[in-house]
Amino acid sequence: MNVIEAKAHFDAPERTVHVRVAALIDCLYLDLGDETWRAVEIDAAGWRVIENPPVRFRRAPGMLALPLPVLGGSVATLRSFLNVRSDADFELVVAWALACLRHRGPYPVLVLSGEQGSAKSTFSAILRALLDPNTAPLRALPREDRDLFIAAGNGHVLAFDNVSGLPAWISDTLCRLATGGGFAVRQLYTDQDEMLFDASRPVILNGIEDIVARPDLADRALFLTLDPIPEERRRPEQELWAAFEAERPRILGALLDAVAKGLAMLPQTRLNKLPRMADFALWASACETALWPTGTFWSAYCGNRDEAVEGVIEADPIAAAVRALTAARTEWTGTASELLGALAEMAGERISKSKTWPDSPRALAGRLRRAATFLRKIGIEIGFEREGRARTRIIRIAGPSSAPKTGGIQPSASSATSAIRPKNNPANGFAAPSARTVAAPADTAMGGNGATVRSNPLKSNGETDADGADANCPPRSEPEKTGMPGWSGRL
Repeated sequence: MNVIEAKAHFDAPERTVHVRVAALIDCLYLDLGDETWRAVEIDAAGWRVIENPPVRFRRAPGMLALPLPVLGGSVATLRSFLNVRSDADFELVVAWALACLRHRGPYPVLVLSGEQGSAKSTFSAILRALLDPNTAPLRALPREDRDLFIAAGNGHVLAFDNVSGLPAWISDTLCRLATGGGFAVRQLYTDQDEMLFDASRPVILNGIEDIVARPDLADRALFLTLDPIPEERRRPEQELWAAFEAERPRILGALLDAVAKGLAMLPQTRLNKLPRMADFALWASACETALWPTGTFWSAYCGNRDEAVEGVIEADPIAAAVRALTAARTEWTGTASELLGALAEMAGERISKSKTWPDSPRALAGRLRRAATFLRKIGIEIGFEREGRARTRIIRIAGPSSAPKTGGIQPSASSATSAIRPKNNPANGFAAPSARTVAAPADTAMGGNGATVRSNPLKSNGETDADGADANCPPRSEPEKTGMPGWSGRL
């Protein structure tokens, strides 16, 4: 055995091995998983079953064989086995399946949610059986990164059933798995050797609740909500699977037809704008011409992304508080400490004292950076800057109705107050509700309506432009009598 192993390491050519799907030059290869090691070769001209594929596949324990695909099928047949709510949802499911038949990612994460009795597990198992059948099609979420990447190394499609929630670490790992990433761990019984796992795999998650709450994973996901199935529409599981097995070869053949069309159309496929999963969007748009009119997938995908933005913002208390803040005022500028107080006031005491609320200004800044992408999609811009000689960190928030102000005196983050009014609390980020001018020139500049005047951040609240307009309170131009030469002036 040692001699044979040495010959394999040093006297034989090194080949790349694949799991279920591979590529060589301009062709894709799908391993059928049968005893004769046949595969489906797909190119721009079509697809065919070959006996001796030029690429090498690896068979992991539990992998099952795919049926021999048949020409003349239709993907519309698949819809009768899936509990989808609308045509747009079914188009997204087919686009996800077409992405699975490609040799590289990014692969969007398919997230299924719905109450008990909405056939989420059956939905996941049917998709797994159509693309990458396995003796254990549905599994529980692993408890560490190592187990997740081992599962990715032994299967092409990963389906996780009855997910109640996603910890932060597994959400980040799923992001790497969707777009491609690696994991390294020390090899057992050694001190310096590493085991490297590098994979990009399609993933299915299903659960009753909205399990995806982090924007980075939501931007890589397709969200489907399944309706509960009435009792009069339910079918015995044995009958359902028997009907699916009869149609599975034709459904797979129809998907392969779309893949061949996608290979032919991909070089000339263009989109007006590219989303986060740009390669997936281009691939699905290239394949859809074999199934639907051009633009069908893009319309469904944009609608799904808009719904995902609303769901994630509602699930994130910081994003929801920022949206409420911009609804009350179009602009806000201040430090992270001041913003934390302002958002706490908007969210209320119950939410601001919960475990999900950031406990420091630094934690708030991190949460804002994570939510900035989805907030930008609803018109809220968040900027991080430094000002002054002290390089103070400033956060600027601009709402969807804010616009650059030109000319005249404009309202800003804090309103001017007269000398007899109490000072505003800088932590809440809100100005006094009805600041007044005190001199006729200032009233004239504002059109005589008594509008709020702009405060100067370099002066105290007791000293305003309006005070300067009063003849009885001229600005100081002489140095104080401290015995030392000096000067003072107004900026």
